[in-house]
Amino acid sequence: MIIYNENMSKQFQISNFKFQIFVVLLITIGISARLLPHPANFSPVAALAIFGALYLPRKWTLVLPVSIMFLSDIIIGFYAWQIMASVYACFILTSGLALWAKKYKTFSTILGTTVLGSIIFFLVTNAAVWGFGTMYTHNFSGLLQSYYMALPFFRNSLLGDLFYTGIFVGIAEGIRYLYIKQATYEPNKT
Repeated sequence: MIIYNENMSKQFQISNFKFQIFVVLLITIGISARLLPHPANFSPVAALAIFGALYLPRKWTLVLPVSIMFLSDIIIGFYAWQIMASVYACFILTSGLALWAKKYKTFSTILGTTVLGSIIFFLVTNAAVWGFGTMYTHNFSGLLQSYYMALPFFRNSLLGDLFYTGIFVGIAEGIRYLYIKQATYEPNKT
């Protein structure tokens, strides 16, 4: 298997150096996707948080999304720390959800984790924009308005999370399938 896992047999593991290069590549993909022009909130950060929790060793689970966000925020620019903290916390929570999903690793648990992560991101970050920002009145009507105005961003976020999670998990599972098929292949002895 191309992904490192402490519990896997040696034939499927990659070297530590290649693994680190792989993680740097994933971080680079995440940063590039945030920096290149794209529809608002259509980015692979949540998908990489899910992917990292599903396929990387546990100690790397948080490194992936936090590194992507922090390094790209250095370039994009920082904003109100309370709102930033809510964004980072949502990606960390999404990683935690994916760690739970890793126990089952079925299509439905990964799909559910992706959708739930998108919903949590929408609810928490827009509540933070309402609570700590100046765009909306600080009453229930303002909170509802912040959610209403963010619906197009939620659509993009959900579609992006589903798209990128499908790509990353699909590629990983495809590679895993090919390696297992190759390892169990026995040529005809006729």
